[in-house]
Amino acid sequence: MPTYEYECEKCGAAFQKFQSMSESALAKCPHCGGPVKRLIGAGAGIIFKGGAGAATERPSCGRDTPCCGRAAPCDTRPCE
Repeated sequence: MPTYEYECEKCGAAFQKFQSMSESALAKCPHCGGPVKRLIGAGAGIIFKGGAGAATERPSCGRDTPCCGRAAPCDTRPCE
């Protein structure tokens, strides 16, 4: 479900509303009850987690960088 952005034409309050695409646009400001207009948002893009090639790269292990789910850096390479 998308998040829509609105702005009150009376008090100028800007707010967001998480609603389904089949729901009607809001008509009243939740702050003052004035009329609102739905703003054109930038939309949501695809978010990729990890770096480029994260699925094929081996994690870097060492004294400076923890790896393999460890909370602290390691002295050896248990990933191999």
